[in-house]
Amino acid sequence: MEYPEVSIIIPVKPGGAVRALDGLRKIDYPDEFFEVLVAEGTCPSRQRNLAAKEAQGALLYFLDDDSLVSPDFLTRVVCHYGNDQVAVAGGPSLTPEEDSTLRQAFGLALASPIGAGSVCNRYRRHGVCRETGDHELILCNLSFSSAVFTEAGGFDERLYPNEENELLVRLRRAGWKLIHDPGLAVYRSQRPTFSAFVRQLFGYGRGRAQQILLGGGSTIASFVPVIFLLYLLSLPFLQRPVYYLPLLCYLVMVLAEVIRAAVTSGKTVPACLLPLLFPVLHLSYGAGLLSGLAVYGAGKRARPVGSVTVKRIKPFGGART
Repeated sequence: MEYPEVSIIIPVKPGGAVRALDGLRKIDYPDEFFEVLVAEGTCPSRQRNLAAKEAQGALLYFLDDDSLVSPDFLTRVVCHYGNDQVAVAGGPSLTPEEDSTLRQAFGLALASPIGAGSVCNRYRRHGVCRETGDHELILCNLSFSSAVFTEAGGFDERLYPNEENELLVRLRRAGWKLIHDPGLAVYRSQRPTFSAFVRQLFGYGRGRAQQILLGGGSTIASFVPVIFLLYLLSLPFLQRPVYYLPLLCYLVMVLAEVIRAAVTSGKTVPACLLPLLFPVLHLSYGAGLLSGLAVYGAGKRARPVGSVTVKRIKPFGGART
């Protein structure tokens, strides 16, 4: 087997722990053919770009500081680049089985088509390896051809989050193939508290708004949570009972999804929290999208500044297990 060189890039806050190294010490890939670059800073999109400029690999693999990989993840991902038209390959981010009940519930909500809509496959292992769009790929588990990434100019540093979505849309428009491999999964814990989950979804909505304003692509599905939010706000002013029919349909869908999630996942207690988490997810995302359109519509976000320190770890030597 040929072993292309891979540069694994991990952004982290200054002084932050890099749990991802625990999994990387166990991978089945020769030390001389991969390197790890840890980029410390306060703007992840800028950190990733600067680390990519220092990378030596033919492939760039972006992980988050808590992305726990499987031993064969590099061996698996390099196979996708046998096709010269493939520029990107990635897989889902799954919730560890040992996580708390609340975190398991967050994971179920994000992995549900009712909860996260078209992006739910970012959070579940579903289907077969396939060509895809940005909706199924997630930056905590995403690889790029280094040459294509460099030619495209990397991530738009005005964006965070959603910087990968904007770049993926550009690459797909240029004719490159994007691959989603359900077997190429990492494990990451969900947010630890309810308030952190709300902030996460609000930030996702705000990031989508920034992406839209920068011309990075959007779909009607992106605006469904906004429509839902505006609909709920309008209900006190609507007098006819027929106006409550959409809300009734929503509640029926939620209850049906709770039963499905409980049966298919075997996680009955976390699934019982979904009637609360689904509307929180939708309303938080919708509020974030509206906020982003209002704030950034008045003036697009400037490129971030600040120092970034890139540390190269190669090889692991005695730390390898």
